[in-house]
Amino acid sequence: MANTFKLKTKANVSTIATVYTVPGSTTAIVIGCMVGNVQSSSITVTVHIESDTSDTETNANVELVTNAPIPAGSSLELLSGNKIVLQTTDLLRLTASAGCDIALSILEIT
Repeated sequence: MANTFKLKTKANVSTIATVYTVPGSTTAIVIGCMVGNVQSSSITVTVHIESDTSDTETNANVELVTNAPIPAGSSLELLSGNKIVLQTTDLLRLTASAGCDIALSILEIT
């Protein structure tokens, strides 16, 4: 098994956008998630996971944070020391009320 650390970023997201899709034959651990407000006023963001894996239980699409406010020029650290395990084909998506940037630190296990 190979372990590879990766950085996934997306800039100026203002509508729903897929930030990361877990590749085939891969398990991914999200070890960090930062969302930055690049606007001159406050925005809100929603981060969610879409999962269709059914190896043990039926997974559902879930929101990790819903309409979280981020003041102008600030950032939101979503995981605060926690981690999220994603399986093949799972998606991490972001929706924002105005342009924001997102950065994910990921460990892929293949």
